[in-house]
Amino acid sequence: MASRDPLIVGGIVGDIVDYFDASARLRVSYNNREITNGSELRPSQVANQPTVQIAGLSRSLYTLVMMDPDSPTPSNPSQREYLHWLVTDIPEGRDVNRGTEVVAYESPRPTAGIHRLAFVVFRQTARQAIYAPGWRANFNTRDFAECYSLGAPVAAGYFNCQREGTCGGRRYR
Repeated sequence: MASRDPLIVGGIVGDIVDYFDASARLRVSYNNREITNGSELRPSQVANQPTVQIAGLSRSLYTLVMMDPDSPTPSNPSQREYLHWLVTDIPEGRDVNRGTEVVAYESPRPTAGIHRLAFVVFRQTARQAIYAPGWRANFNTRDFAECYSLGAPVAAGYFNCQREGTCGGRRYR
């Protein structure tokens, strides 16, 4: 049921991408802990680049975009979307390290509020040159996909992150 889709409930579909039918499986793990949509991680848990695997059509290549749609704060996301990572040419079934890192991983360091960190995956029709934007703030996933003719996403996921030691709101387990 679409209304229970965690990507819709979490606002990933809507704020970042339009509704899509997932045709690949995305696995993101930090320190051997696989994230699930809406899971909560502290900045110290996401300081290092995660392990990412994409399972989909054999012999396909994928592009991974990681961004924060809540930058600098969820109540005033004036830098929406903040680009944290961009990797292209990821071979199906292989780790993201087999791809081409276009924008290096930058660990999330939210200063206020609970931030959503989203991973969006696109299937490439062929190996292509994709260039790093000149800045990380105000990245636009929809415009990026259109510019490089990537089409609709094939997979996505997200986790929540807030400043260490924050009280109130959701608690970390």
